[in-house]
Amino acid sequence: MEERWQLYMLQTAAGMLYTGITTDVNRRLQQHQQGRGARALRGKGPLTLVFYCDAGDRAAASRLEYRVKQLSRAQKLLLVARQPACLHTWFTQTG
Repeated sequence: MEERWQLYMLQTAAGMLYTGITTDVNRRLQQHQQGRGARALRGKGPLTLVFYCDAGDRAAASRLEYRVKQLSRAQKLLLVARQPACLHTWFTQTG
C-alpha cells in the first residue's frame, strides 16, 4: 500500500514560515519542537502548525513542496489565510 504524504507549513515565534512534507504531520511537528527536525527551525521558539493538506505520493508531495517554497511570503500568507483543501486547484486558480 502506498503511503499518503502531506504538505505542512509551520510558523516560528518570529513569524518565519517553514514548509515541509511528511507522512505524519503530528509526529513531524513534535520532532521539530524537540529540535530533532530541520536545522532551520532549531532554537526558533515555539512552532505553530498553520497549514497542512494531502499531497499524494512522495513524488507529488515533493513537487508540491517545491512549488510552495517558490511562493513569495505574501503568497504563502494568503495560502495560510485561505486554507485551500486542494493545493493543486489553488495553484491553478491563482496562476
